[in-house]
Amino acid sequence: PKEIYNQIIFSSNDIRPDAIKIGMLHSVKVIRSVIKSLDQIKIRNTVLDPVMVAKGGTKLIDNKAINLLKSTLIKKVLIITPNIPEAEILTNTKIKSKEDMIVVAQKLIELGAKNVLIKGGHLKGEFVYDVYLNNKDIKIFNSKRIKTKNTHGTGCTLSSAIATFLSCGKLVKKSCELGIKYVNLAIKSNPNYGKGHGPINHLNSMS
Repeated sequence: PKEIYNQIIFSSNDIRPDAIKIGMLHSVKVIRSVIKSLDQIKIRNTVLDPVMVAKGGTKLIDNKAINLLKSTLIKKVLIITPNIPEAEILTNTKIKSKEDMIVVAQKLIELGAKNVLIKGGHLKGEFVYDVYLNNKDIKIFNSKRIKTKNTHGTGCTLSSAIATFLSCGKLVKKSCELGIKYVNLAIKSNPNYGKGHGPINHLNSMS
């Protein structure tokens, strides 16, 4: 954990980031190191992808780490981008519909999140609904579901894309819209590698 803090501070002092994306945080000690470094470098455009559940449903971090993330870290970032299982864990609320996603997004705002994007890929249906919400605004992004097994890395890619668009000076809602578009094109143009859940195509270009 100490070295994680040192690396963040050293890198940020050398090249000050325009945006930060936070992915899976393994433990309480690691989360505390990240919080300490965020307090020091003070970057507004910070995206938290609260990775907690593997694609197969396995929990990746323990309850103490989840509670610290929930009580402290989500208040320090610009936007949090959970998928449905992660949003359920953070709010202790089941999601079975688009309406449930809106209710849970509001609960995350009440916990201290400034902006929330709940990714709706886990719900069944012809369309995927991603719900963006803050205290003043709500937007539901509708995307036609693409039938493919090559969806490995979609959530991590989306949060990274949002951070990238934020670093280009886009507003947070527009960054979500462009990030979703980028990921949809990356899924659609996947390279179809291997027999399992293959990767999406990060080299696709957006028109």
